Amino acid sequence: MNKLVFKLFYLKHGFVLSLIFLIGCGITGKSISAPQETAKNPEAYFCPGTDCSKVFEERVLSANFSVHCAFYDIDLKNIISSLAKKSKTADVKLVIDSDNYEMQIKGEGIKMDDGRQLMHNKFCVIDKYIVLTGSFNPTDNDNNYNNNNVMVIYSKWLAQNYEDEFEELWGGEFGKGNGAKYPILGVNSIRMENYFCPEDDCASHVADLIKNAEVSINAAFFTFTSEIIADELLKAQSRGVDVSVIVEGRQRNVRNSQYQRLKDFGLDIRLDSNKYTMHHKVLIIDGKTVVTGSFNPTLSADTKNDENLLILHDSGIASAFLKEFGSLRN
Repeated sequence: MNKLVFKLFYLKHGFVLSLIFLIGCGITGKSISAPQETAKNPEAYFCPGTDCSKVFEERVLSANFSVHCAFYDIDLKNIISSLAKKSKTADVKLVIDSDNYEMQIKGEGIKMDDGRQLMHNKFCVIDKYIVLTGSFNPTDNDNNYNNNNVMVIYSKWLAQNYEDEFEELWGGEFGKGNGAKYPILGVNSIRMENYFCPEDDCASHVADLIKNAEVSINAAFFTFTSEIIADELLKAQSRGVDVSVIVEGRQRNVRNSQYQRLKDFGLDIRLDSNKYTMHHKVLIIDGKTVVTGSFNPTLSADTKNDENLLILHDSGIASAFLKEFGSLRN
């Protein structure tokens, strides 16, 4: 076990029955063999309205045998403490982006990226069964001031994808590696897609979703420089899709920002009003599909950084994200 520095308690997870079914891809129109399982429904949380740090802390402390996390940044004391406590009884490992490592957590279970790109992930895998991902970094700013989201997914198949990605990072493979082993999977009635950048060309998967939008597209991006995705939003608007975009205000004039261009074309694109940071990387398609994860629509995120992308085809989850989107607009 990798000891970090502190103490613990634990809770047990339920067991899952898994079957293999044929489920449609939906984006390419093809049907492929993909794993399907019955499990606890996914959970969506939004900070700062919810204490996202508690979501992570409780899952870490509930681990039976492993906690593997990849964080772009970390400084929350309760998260650091829970990881250190759990390291006394479980295999706790962290990969942290080198630009943000300031000895805030120490031990043999810590590794950093090589500094040639951003290790921009924000995920944890608990007991090879629970996946936590989204836009949330376990930092004071992201928890208490910035707009963020956390998804908690119970799935051994999705966990395998993230475990494989973590092992690549732990082994020193940054900005390269294999794509997701199970890019399409199902939990209960929810179809999911999972990709890793730059291996899986995340921008093309987002663009394909936009191409297939029929009614509405709601997007909230921390930074937005991808011309490919911007072009698809304009095409969607031209065919009658209701497109609405929110961009973090401090990112409006970064190099290659698509904000002014889309505004000039008459797209409904606005700057956020949070005096701190609107940190989401979210798309909601037709009120029934959600895109989240660490992926910002930028060239670096698509071709250079280590990122993850999660797509959830479920109107219930989409409804929760639409509520968050509405609060950002208002």
